[in-house]
Amino acid sequence: MAGEKSPRAFSMEELPGHLIGEVLSSGRLAAGDLARLEGTCRALRPLAEQAASRLCAARMACSVIGPAARGELLARCGGSWKKVLRFLQSVEQSFDTVHTSSGNMQVATGRYHTLLVHDSSVYSCGSSLCGVLGHGPDTTQCVAFSRVSFPSLARVVNISAFHNHAAFVTESGEVFTCGDNSSACCGHGDVGRTIFRPTQILALKGISCKQVATGLSFTVILTRNGLVYTCGSNTHGQLGHGDTTDRAAPKIVELFKGPSPVVQHNELLPRAIQSFQRRNILIVRVSAGDEHAVALDALGYVYTWGRGYCGALGHGDENDKTSPELIVGLKGQVAVQVCARKRKTFVLTDEGSVFAFGWMGFGSLGFPDRGSSDKVMQPRVLDSLSSHYVSQISTGLYHTVAVTNKGIVFGFGDNERAQLGQEFIRGCLKPTEIMFDKSSIEDIAIAAPSG
Repeated sequence: MAGEKSPRAFSMEELPGHLIGEVLSSGRLAAGDLARLEGTCRALRPLAEQAASRLCAARMACSVIGPAARGELLARCGGSWKKVLRFLQSVEQSFDTVHTSSGNMQVATGRYHTLLVHDSSVYSCGSSLCGVLGHGPDTTQCVAFSRVSFPSLARVVNISAFHNHAAFVTESGEVFTCGDNSSACCGHGDVGRTIFRPTQILALKGISCKQVATGLSFTVILTRNGLVYTCGSNTHGQLGHGDTTDRAAPKIVELFKGPSPVVQHNELLPRAIQSFQRRNILIVRVSAGDEHAVALDALGYVYTWGRGYCGALGHGDENDKTSPELIVGLKGQVAVQVCARKRKTFVLTDEGSVFAFGWMGFGSLGFPDRGSSDKVMQPRVLDSLSSHYVSQISTGLYHTVAVTNKGIVFGFGDNERAQLGQEFIRGCLKPTEIMFDKSSIEDIAIAAPSG
């Protein structure tokens, strides 16, 4: 209407603090977004920190560890709740589901097969004589992805594959396995029977799980409340129970939390890794190599156990560890992702740095000053990637791939079959950029190691 004044525009400083706080605490902003907003307006600085604190408190990993542990985590993150939030978000994002324009996807590779999750349905392709494709005893090869049958209401949210067995976690927390069970790695309480179709581990019924990691002949299972179960071969203590006794059904790794009612005397029923229990340690991520395992806790500490050959455990020696042990050389780092494979381990920190240790294996640790078969006995940072913020890393048998926050892909190690995307070289001791036509790719991600 003529003569009416236009509404006055308010500056950011004039907006009510509680209104800005509600917007910042909506849960839709990443820690980096809060930091950028804080840098644009002085008035937002205390509000951004308060919002980050509220967002952290709403996350289970932060709410269940107790006030003392929360204080320790805050101190490890330099007293900044925004950095704590970045740590928690990075751990959540390191789980292997990728949000793409065509739906949520995850991929895992075994010896001669590949598993794919697309919007909670599982597909497999490749070759196997031991049921790992999940299509029954009459199917030994699929030349194209074929859908794997699960119970009608099962929605798969996490998968892992190794040489000859695979594991799956559903949205409701159930765990299914299939494949070669000669080492009891499928967790069904018996040995030797091939599991041709995904079968629920009944010993874990009623225990809500969120992640699985398959090793060469064993399986590591992480529950939603931070407990770790293992089953299968235990030749080098890779099950984490303080001995070398094989387990035909999941047994809880009892390091992280203290005795609890779920502990059973019958080895065929679930028991937890006790050393985790005694110390009130909440595990948020696990990975399995051929014969060793690694775990990340809610404070960003890293633990390893199993076969120590070539320094794969990062303790400065080659001794086997039958129970999880904290890696002292990484105590000053806040880890967000762990990744294990044959005789080697990678750790990714909240600052985007990569630490590696174990067997160089054709250069797959990424240290150009070390020989292709050398051993790195303690955690060492990959200086060649120090100018990049690495957001994800995955290692194969003899090669490794890393992705930065800018979408640059680096590869190093063996390239005999062009697995590094390089045509004319047999291998790379130093991380080398993998070139590709970005215009033809909608979404790029790398799977966690096949285990």
